[in-house]
Amino acid sequence: MDFNKKLNIISILLGFVLILGCSEVPKTGSFGYDVSFLKSHTETIVLKSQDNACQLAIAPAYQGRIMTSTSQGLAGKSYGWINYDLVASHQFEKHINVFGGEDRFWLGPEGGQYSIFFAPETTFTMDNWFTPKAIDTAPFIVKKKELNSVRFSQQIQVKNYKDFIFNLEVDRTVSIFDRVTIENQLEIEIDPKISFVGFQSENKITNTGSQRWEKESGLLSIWILGMFAPSPETTVIIPYQGTLELNTDYFGSIGPDRLVISKDAVLFKGDGAYRSKIGLPPQNVKSPFFGSYDKKNQILTIVKFQFSGGSTYVNSLWEQQDFPYKGDVVNAYNDGPLEDGAQLGPFYELESSSESQELQPGESMEHWHSTFHFEGDFSVLNKLSQKLLGFDLSELN
Repeated sequence: MDFNKKLNIISILLGFVLILGCSEVPKTGSFGYDVSFLKSHTETIVLKSQDNACQLAIAPAYQGRIMTSTSQGLAGKSYGWINYDLVASHQFEKHINVFGGEDRFWLGPEGGQYSIFFAPETTFTMDNWFTPKAIDTAPFIVKKKELNSVRFSQQIQVKNYKDFIFNLEVDRTVSIFDRVTIENQLEIEIDPKISFVGFQSENKITNTGSQRWEKESGLLSIWILGMFAPSPETTVIIPYQGTLELNTDYFGSIGPDRLVISKDAVLFKGDGAYRSKIGLPPQNVKSPFFGSYDKKNQILTIVKFQFSGGSTYVNSLWEQQDFPYKGDVVNAYNDGPLEDGAQLGPFYELESSSESQELQPGESMEHWHSTFHFEGDFSVLNKLSQKLLGFDLSELN
């Protein structure tokens, strides 16, 4: 173990001592452990259900992102992936700061002639790829906090590959759901054999500049990404309809041991061991649901997202594009080692994007993204999967 990592571990343990006093240090992998760790390094807002079983940890300094959640209180499993070393270092990386988090605010497109991650006239290579600071290291301001929600805002500016400057205001509200809200949102009844947690981010951007946003100069999308702890038996499940036009061109080939197309869904391995990414275009979106199943830990994760049925989605491929507005609605990313052996995670991601819109000064666009975790009895989880995803979990090997 190198010296810096030893210092990080020491700082984590000291943080626990300061926060918890003489009480027992929470178990690694628990929500209590992650909350104690986060509070020792950054302001952390915790939202709770009335019985304290369902909880969220939110970091204003990381753009108001939902870092992690639990369905069984402080001792329960922590569902989000957190980059402990980076958070504890209090240092910023050059290209991206992968702090982790189950729901983070980003903007697209990532690649192409309207990219906001590449400077004008640069080639689309990793050396030239930089996450805009406004969605990477700049904090969001807490505007209002209530028992089950917190609202953030920030004024930001980003420039795209065409040299067009976007001035915008971001308004973001994070909410935790109670049982009744989850049951109503998903049109289900929650069986007492399982534990649950559900939450949502509502995200709005407003054109605060003096120019209209137009296709010819580039548009933006609201892009919400969730990073989760992988297991060797995690499978991403994306229902689809019609003739499938799945995008697999992001990071090279994906073998049949990692990507399977069933008659009901796209099945994508989320084990954090092989870098790969897929995307579903709007014509193939069957419903506003997708998710994942961790067979090892018996956790079903469901994402519900705002989908209007439109077709104007930014294309984030790292190339000059013939069709820059024929992009993906849903993406799944599996982390893995780079060519030099280095790795960001391991984690896997579930992502959804808004449709892009031409906005006059003062006009706004919105996108909401909800995440639900269910943990426990397989038969109960399978019924939920069949209802919400149209997929029988017993088909997974």
